[in-house]
Amino acid sequence: MTTQRPFRFGLLANQARSAAEWADKARRAEALGYATLLLPDYLGPGLAPLPALAAAASATQTIRLGTYVLANDYRGPVQLARESATLDLLSDGRFELGLGAGRPAPEADLRAAGLPLDTPGARIARLEEAIGVIKTLLRGEQVQDSGPHYGIAGARLGMQSVQRPHPPLLVAGGGRRILTLAAREANIIGLGIPPNEGEEALAERVGWLREAAGTRFDELELNIGLIAIVPDAAKPPPPRYGIDVAQLIRAGSPFVLTGTPDEMCARLLDLRAKFGISYIKSDEGLSDALAPVVERLAGQ
Repeated sequence: MTTQRPFRFGLLANQARSAAEWADKARRAEALGYATLLLPDYLGPGLAPLPALAAAASATQTIRLGTYVLANDYRGPVQLARESATLDLLSDGRFELGLGAGRPAPEADLRAAGLPLDTPGARIARLEEAIGVIKTLLRGEQVQDSGPHYGIAGARLGMQSVQRPHPPLLVAGGGRRILTLAAREANIIGLGIPPNEGEEALAERVGWLREAAGTRFDELELNIGLIAIVPDAAKPPPPRYGIDVAQLIRAGSPFVLTGTPDEMCARLLDLRAKFGISYIKSDEGLSDALAPVVERLAGQ
């Protein structure tokens, strides 16, 4: 790395029983020093990401608002570009668009959404075309070429995003093909690596990114997600999301922080020095445990 980005922390949340509760969560994330409030995208319980972010925008002043990540096939690129430009306007330029090809969903969910059960390669090809369309529209330009997947030559929004040329684009994934796409097109890259894989997996993915990005590698912001925060490694929590946290601790997983706040900060500083990772995501269940680290490292 020839440059070193300051740390940012993102809080992933999508649960609320009322508008007031959701607004309180957004304001609390802002008060704790989180850089972004992030919403996931899936067919199931929880708030829909785009309207929830619009509500959060009206309740906050400085925190950035992002998706982590929208499944590309759930929305057409023209409509998504329009909604992204609107969110960027309503948040005074605080929106960050996170996109992915979509992990294989349960077949019942795909049927309910009227979506085909496609291969990863087919989904990534559609994502690549969609990114080109979305970027063009957010710049306020007209789509000139009709690609094989969308056929929307001539589309134009009649508006453009507040942030120029467009809101920061995050692309998340773990395979070489999607990370190659992300290296070419994204500003932020979410390294979607299974938590049971360690630093070797991080090194491999960062190597792929370096190769694909070339001279723009130093412009990329690299992100990982934490699975657990454990102040006392001798007292690990029960499995989370079916993952054995104790085993991750024994393996020295980069996706678990252990020890005192100083030790956790040292671990993140080490990951940044080794791999250039400076953007750390956690879910709302970890927000209080991570808060001392956020206070010390955010912006540093």
